[in-house]
Amino acid sequence: MVESEPIIICENLVKIYKIANLEVVALQGLDMVVERGEVLGIVGTSGSGKTTLLNILGGLDRPSAGRVSVDSVDLLNLSDSALNTYKRHNVGFVWQQTGRNLIPYLSAQENVELPMTMSGVTNPKERRNRSDFLLNAVGMHHRRTHHLTQLSGGEQQRVAISVALANNPVLLLGDEPTGEVDSATAQSIMDTFRKLSQEMD
Repeated sequence: MVESEPIIICENLVKIYKIANLEVVALQGLDMVVERGEVLGIVGTSGSGKTTLLNILGGLDRPSAGRVSVDSVDLLNLSDSALNTYKRHNVGFVWQQTGRNLIPYLSAQENVELPMTMSGVTNPKERRNRSDFLLNAVGMHHRRTHHLTQLSGGEQQRVAISVALANNPVLLLGDEPTGEVDSATAQSIMDTFRKLSQEMD
């Protein structure tokens, strides 16, 4: 792997959804290059294809045409099995709705350790050390035993960032991760993203 190679390359990316007898073009000829370590915000009106693009980059959806690669992985031609492996190991997601990020009956620490367990990390000490590191990185280690209902919206999103980073993905995606918090908390969350980008690059 050449370190200078971009993390994301999209060339003439197209996504068409078929709804009943209609074809809806969500992406039309998108070209994009994102360098390693870059923090990128995608803005646009509702329905402009932002979430569609994130879903494709995250392996949750497949493009209709064009080329898309993440960390030299060609997402267009992956088998279903390979795409599942890609989603589990290569990408982390932080959603706007905290309910999609965290399991309410688990503690913050248990939430962070769950993706590692699902990916086959069987050593409890390894999982605990990784979760301790990540929760500390987002300033939430002191709240590690708390559950979803005991955390504010901003605290939940910080834990969600730790969950998304649990398996050390090459790509972290956020779909409006500050959409349900106030502006001061939103700024704090974005600062956390930037800090982690610098520290974990």
